Amino acid sequence: MTGAAATTERKNMTHARRDTIEERAAKQLARFEKVVKGLALRDCPICGYYGKFTAFGMPPRIDAHCAGCGSLERHRLYALLIEREAPFGSEDAVLHFAAEHHIRKLVRPKVARYETAEIRESTNPTHILNIEDIDLPDAQYDAVICNHVLEHVNDRAALSELFRILKPGGKAYLTTPVIEGWDASYENDDIETPADRTLHFGQRDHVRYYGADLRDRIGAAGFTVTEFTATEPDVHTYGLLRGEKIFIAAKPIQA
Repeated sequence: MTGAAATTERKNMTHARRDTIEERAAKQLARFEKVVKGLALRDCPICGYYGKFTAFGMPPRIDAHCAGCGSLERHRLYALLIEREAPFGSEDAVLHFAAEHHIRKLVRPKVARYETAEIRESTNPTHILNIEDIDLPDAQYDAVICNHVLEHVNDRAALSELFRILKPGGKAYLTTPVIEGWDASYENDDIETPADRTLHFGQRDHVRYYGADLRDRIGAAGFTVTEFTATEPDVHTYGLLRGEKIFIAAKPIQA
């Protein structure tokens, strides 16, 4: 086969593959359109809505987004934790990093002092703070809430700082994506660009994917760890992520 003929054949094969990709994508889009508005009726423990939830995220998660209040799975899991375990007391001081509206409105009425923290001025937070180097005195808070933050930062520094600002006996409530099938978290210092971080860590501003050793990383800061887990029948009732956890990191009373 001549060079020109080989080039023509490669072009034809490329076009054929592209046609196949387009056909397959069209089939998947048609399937997605059938479920994007919800598979089943769900309850929202935050706003009381009962009906179908919509898809959310990239890649999309089916039945993730409450059509009543816009809550996501982790917000509804917090609502169940608060309802069932009453973790926040009426005299507590609470600091909430990257404070989500849905959790804010659940926690603020239950405590004496509720404060928020952001890395920069954006939502009129109480504090502008770097979680890796928190500019606050020791032992200030009974509880800290930190959702989907650790995967963005130097978690060893952040966990050490959370431990420091908690009162003895205080607790940090932590959520983050975890791949339980991995014994060790995945980090790679060679990954620097947003596109590569999306490919390796699932989001352009993430710096790792946690494995089951997340518990050891939390414990290394001095915490003891318990977990509140999304299980059935709550998963199908409230549209939760199967197995998603709130990690409850307690600072020992004698610390």
